Amino acid sequence: MGRALARKMAARGDQLFVLGRNMDDLARSIRDLETHAGSGEISHAYCDLTDTSSFVPALDRANEVLGGFDTVILTAGLFATQEQLETDPELCRRMLIVNHAHSVVFLEEARRRLLERGGGTICAFSSVAGDRARKPVVLYGSAKAGLSYYLEGLDHRFRARGLRVVCVKPGFVRTGMTAGLKAPPFAGEPDAVATVVLRAIDSGRPVVYAPPVWRWIMAVIRRLPRAAMRKLGF
Repeated sequence: MGRALARKMAARGDQLFVLGRNMDDLARSIRDLETHAGSGEISHAYCDLTDTSSFVPALDRANEVLGGFDTVILTAGLFATQEQLETDPELCRRMLIVNHAHSVVFLEEARRRLLERGGGTICAFSSVAGDRARKPVVLYGSAKAGLSYYLEGLDHRFRARGLRVVCVKPGFVRTGMTAGLKAPPFAGEPDAVATVVLRAIDSGRPVVYAPPVWRWIMAVIRRLPRAAMRKLGF
């Protein structure tokens, strides 16, 4: 989803600075983005959500190369099934730290820089899994719920100072992360999700579900009584 969004931004002429932890994969992504952009070089730097010491140098480099930035988009995260997380404590620990604690630490570094220049936009990918506790995503959902809560708080606290916060809540999207999992009804495609997200970034909409149908699905799920949720496998 991150790559699809970056392609659309490059294609319309946005100046990009891309962060990632796998430098070979990052180089391939840069070549792809430069093809979509048609002209101009896209810069990049190392940044790993498992390593908080990489956050400041990465953002400082982006600020230096771009001459200041007005938008930060966080799409990275870890995913594993509930069964995998229950049986692998180390994987569970890493997922919880990356998807909540380290994501918040990274976004706090971004938030400080944006407010110093008078505001801007933070867009971060959470998940519909964080909207309501459900049996298949107890652990993953708890981390995403924390991230969603943080993003809503940022919006309340800093919107008046010019900081726009966009919380993206994807449902099931066919990506490498979900490869091998059975796709439910209404599964989305990265390109369609990117279109919806880019529209939300431009308008500053605080919460966006992608595909949009998940807004209505989760509205129903949030209203189900606890006794019903215990019986459902969804």
